[in-house]
Amino acid sequence: MPEIQAFRGIRYNLGHVGALSDVISPPYDVITPELQDALYRKHPCNVVRLELNRPEPADDEANNAYIRAGRFFKTWLAQGVLMVEAAPAIYAYYQEFEVEGQRLVRRGFMARLRLERFGEGKVFPHEHTFRGPKIDRLMLMAVAKANFSQVFLLYPDPQGEVAQVLDGAVAEVTPIQAEDHLGVIHRMWPITDPAVIRQVASLMAPKPAFIADGHHRYETACEYRDQVRDSGLWRMDHPANFVLAYFVAMEDPGLIIFPTHRLLQGVGRWTAELLRQRLEGPFRLRYPGQGLELASDVWEDVGTAAAPAAFAFYTPADDCWTIAELTSDGLALMDQVAQDHHEPWRRVGVCIFHRLILEHLLELKQIDRIRYVHAVSEVVETCQKDAFDLIALVPPVSVQQLREVSLMGERFPQKSTYFYPKPAAGLVINPLE
Repeated sequence: MPEIQAFRGIRYNLGHVGALSDVISPPYDVITPELQDALYRKHPCNVVRLELNRPEPADDEANNAYIRAGRFFKTWLAQGVLMVEAAPAIYAYYQEFEVEGQRLVRRGFMARLRLERFGEGKVFPHEHTFRGPKIDRLMLMAVAKANFSQVFLLYPDPQGEVAQVLDGAVAEVTPIQAEDHLGVIHRMWPITDPAVIRQVASLMAPKPAFIADGHHRYETACEYRDQVRDSGLWRMDHPANFVLAYFVAMEDPGLIIFPTHRLLQGVGRWTAELLRQRLEGPFRLRYPGQGLELASDVWEDVGTAAAPAAFAFYTPADDCWTIAELTSDGLALMDQVAQDHHEPWRRVGVCIFHRLILEHLLELKQIDRIRYVHAVSEVVETCQKDAFDLIALVPPVSVQQLREVSLMGERFPQKSTYFYPKPAAGLVINPLE
């Protein structure tokens, strides 16, 4: 893994703001307009004003969302709303949450990560990025000169050595704690003991790192570093050489990847019969029944399928469910139509769905409107509100698949992974100057 460093993070002064729960937010890319408004109302110093400042009708080059975010940041520092850590620290960060009635804890830590371009070291991406979000993050970074949310990375640690060190370091220490709008409990401990920091850094040094969330933030940080270097201000220890990162072991029992189901609009009228004409042969088809309310039972059925990959389709035109299980012929066809990808990529459900099903068999190569949801209950709720032509329940990517595909230098289709819960913005801020 590239170098990790302790740093003097910037944190909320709880004596000034009160409850930490009132001032944290999710990262920018999952904040809806409705949630943004709610966070604005929750506290006048909620970090959403830094992470995703709200546009105003009179915005111009001299006064806009980025300028306001930078102004809030400097003002809050000057007023004591935010305070600088007394000594360089790494931050143990545990999240407690519930999934399907089970309480889980995801254990990790935050530190600075020295930047390196993809393909030049041991940081591996798994998603493509887009220029628009990178311009947005670069504008914020250039004005505020800070990271308000983390890049989320995974690393292999089959023996749990890093977690043991962290557990030992925080066992007798009261955490800084917050609860977010989803009921996730966030616990953080600044660790300033140089011996513990050296031990964690030593354990992490030989490991590769795989980006789970934050591809746009990572690439933007690289671009910002290059701009600082080109300005003549660059040096090896300049903070712009680093990005705020959150690390979780791939083997951590609290590491959860949700599926991302696809709800398609504008693709024409599909029925179970039309799907049969296109999919039968490469897929073995079953018909579990009619009615959107069967979604949970159908998804459970898909999860128990013995096929290399299985999907469920709901066609609103005839109110019918179709389960499609990949056959050996379908596997061979996938190898043929996806020759430009390595075998690990060709075995991932979401890749099979996009390349073999959508593009090749259904001939849907240009889809302008896709809604992405994660829970089957969301599928039902969304379909009750809006009209869709075709609904697809798609299996999640596994951690092992992410590792194998990333090491091959490949990337998944858009919206292939959704790690839950998201790390909170505002727990600790990484200054870049």
